Amino acid sequence: MRRETGETEVTVELDVAGGIRTGDGVLDHLLTALFFYMGREARVEASYDLRHHLWEDVGITLGGELRGKLPERFARFGNAVMPMDDALVLVAVDVSGRPYAAVELSFEEGEEGFEKALVREFLWGLARGLKATIHVKTLSGTNAHHVIEAAFKGLGVALGKAVRESGKVESTKGLLEVWD
Repeated sequence: MRRETGETEVTVELDVAGGIRTGDGVLDHLLTALFFYMGREARVEASYDLRHHLWEDVGITLGGELRGKLPERFARFGNAVMPMDDALVLVAVDVSGRPYAAVELSFEEGEEGFEKALVREFLWGLARGLKATIHVKTLSGTNAHHVIEAAFKGLGVALGKAVRESGKVESTKGLLEVWD
C-alpha cells in the first residue's frame, strides 16, 4: 500500500522481504520489533517533512495494508502483556471496524527519539487505517526506550493474533464491518 501526501510518501508491503527504511532510526527499530513479533516480513519505505507526519502516516498506511490482507474470517481479538527489563506493557486489539486508540504510556526517564506523542500518532493512524480499537497501557516501567519498545513488541503479538484466520465470523451480529 502506498500513501502520498504533501508531507510524506510512505510504502508498506507485508509478506515480502525488503527491510525498513523510514529515515527515522527509532521508528525503524520499533517497526522491526513489531513485524518480528507479528510473525510477518515487511518492506517499509518513507520520506517525510516532520517526524509527527511520518509516524502518523506510517500507522495509517500499515493499517490499510493489514486491512487489505485480512482473511475473510479472522480472529478479530488479540492481546499481549509484554515485559522488557523494567517495563511491563498491556496491549489489546479488536479489529472491529471501529477506529479508536487509548494510549497510556508512562515512564520516568526519557531517551532521545522515544516520544509518547509520536507513538500516540502512530497508534491512532494504525487504528484509523485498520479500523481497529487499540489499547496500550504501561503497567510499570522507568525507561522510555523499554516502555515504548515493549508496546511495539506487544502490539506485534496482539496484531498477529487478531488478524489470523478463524473458522467463523467473530461477532454475535454475524458480520464485521471492516470493509467499508
